[in-house]
Amino acid sequence: MSILEIKLPIHETFQSTVQGEGYWTGSLVDFIRLSGCPLSCPWCDTGYADGGANLPRFERTIGELLAELKSPRIVISGGEPFIHKHLPELVEALLDAGKQVNIETSGSFWKEVPLSAWITLSPKEHINPKYPVQNQFWSRANEAKIVIETGQEIDFYQEHLSAHPDLCVYLQPEWNSSSKSLALILQLLQQKPDYKLSLQTHKYIGLQ
Repeated sequence: MSILEIKLPIHETFQSTVQGEGYWTGSLVDFIRLSGCPLSCPWCDTGYADGGANLPRFERTIGELLAELKSPRIVISGGEPFIHKHLPELVEALLDAGKQVNIETSGSFWKEVPLSAWITLSPKEHINPKYPVQNQFWSRANEAKIVIETGQEIDFYQEHLSAHPDLCVYLQPEWNSSSKSLALILQLLQQKPDYKLSLQTHKYIGLQ
């Protein structure tokens, strides 16, 4: 089977939008959202809080996905991209097509992907201990994006963050309690001035 014929389960795709979070905020991107995630985060903004049984799921070939691309940078998200065995082939096909690739992950599942792919680690182990961050991600990730709801999330991951001082760390307010979370983040930034605030800019400007 050709790599272009490989199928993946897709939640949705959309093109010519902007990345709203983390290091690449404001960059023109396309999104490929892969279907499925077992973590059940209560505030999941893509609908997987209850496992996502009723969410859309379409089988698409890599060739079909490549044909609709418009932006130079492609964000692969979910769900949880790393649960899919053909994620490495998708990344390789995108890179071969001359695209820059970002992958957003909880870090709970590990697969080798090319080093040129940018990995955003958004750990959720503090929410669901059944899905700990795989140790490889702390070294492999290019940035860590930690969703702040109680202010205790930094303490939970502090050992790993301290062991990787070169990791770019972004603190993002949990959207449903953003005014409270933002105040907590401003306090945390006084303690951790090397960390940065990440806002979900796309939501403020009315994009997906």
